[in-house]
Amino acid sequence: MEKSDAEYKNCEARVNQHLAARIADIRKMWKTYPEAPSDDLPALDEYGLCFDYCPAGTWNDQVESFFRWQLSTGGPGDEFRFYAGLDWKSYKIEYVFLDWYDGASRRLHGARYNLLAEIWSDFFVECGAAQAEFDKAKRP
Repeated sequence: MEKSDAEYKNCEARVNQHLAARIADIRKMWKTYPEAPSDDLPALDEYGLCFDYCPAGTWNDQVESFFRWQLSTGGPGDEFRFYAGLDWKSYKIEYVFLDWYDGASRRLHGARYNLLAEIWSDFFVECGAAQAEFDKAKRP
């Protein structure tokens, strides 16, 4: 029985391919938002599992707070993390790919950053999701 690529490769070896596929899907969905771009892709607001706020210290090694757009969980799982100031402007966006005690991330730059920064401001901030998640995390 042959092993799949996933069984041979760690997250660092797979992260670029997964990021490219996610960006391609998101670009298609954003162009047609609020409609679904095709039968095999949903509308952007139906994509992924959740959007939430992760305050600094949520995990032991987490120094900065961020907003997480979680796209999948398990093996593998992936998400985009939006780092923003009090003015709601993003100053860093990264893609994180996780698979059973392993993980890899890529900080977005250029066109990829611009696409996700636009979605951050024109979708997550504009609709109030970022404020709502921030407020929910701050409740006692």
